[in-house]
Amino acid sequence: MSLIAVVDYGMGNLRSVDQALEHVAQSGQRVRVTSSAADIASADRVVFPGQGAARDCMRELAARQLVKPLVQAAKEKPFLGICMGLQVLMSHSQENDGVDCIGVYPGEVRYFGNELNKHNSAESLKIPHMGWNNVTQTMGHPLWHGIKQGSRFYFVHSYYVDPVDEAIVAGETTYDIVFTSAIACANVFAVQFHPEKSATDGLQLLKNFTQWDGH
Repeated sequence: MSLIAVVDYGMGNLRSVDQALEHVAQSGQRVRVTSSAADIASADRVVFPGQGAARDCMRELAARQLVKPLVQAAKEKPFLGICMGLQVLMSHSQENDGVDCIGVYPGEVRYFGNELNKHNSAESLKIPHMGWNNVTQTMGHPLWHGIKQGSRFYFVHSYYVDPVDEAIVAGETTYDIVFTSAIACANVFAVQFHPEKSATDGLQLLKNFTQWDGH
């Protein structure tokens, strides 16, 4: 039996992620929502969803001793980050007056308002960026299989990732500015949008993850 671990750090309702993965899981796969470091270490695949503020997220991860297991999982097994699960992979976030993240990839998590104000569009574009938006695939990847270029996914966020290495950018979206909405590097794929709330294309992405060997 193959285990897909869905990381629970005590913030947010993971029911929709759990249900979506159960729906697309392959024969012989089981999905477990867990806050256990041992489960993450033994899982065949790890899904790191999340919502809430960066400081709260990092505090809860530390309290549950999950930072090292997550970093290790991101080095060695198929790993899918969702929303905060993407942002926390960066080295630092501007949220809460600055928060150090788990630092799998060098990069900053930036506040939309700073950029929207520069473009004099704060009044016309609301923060958070909420609702359906297009994703431009900037690289070929197994998790994009069966998903058309420019497909729409569901977003809810006020911050976006700005990775140092542009080579890991797998998807981009425009909300006044063009921002990174997906990254991919080796066995890691992470997205700013919520595939579990993104209808057919979101389920396709999750299905692709359940079949992906990380290469």
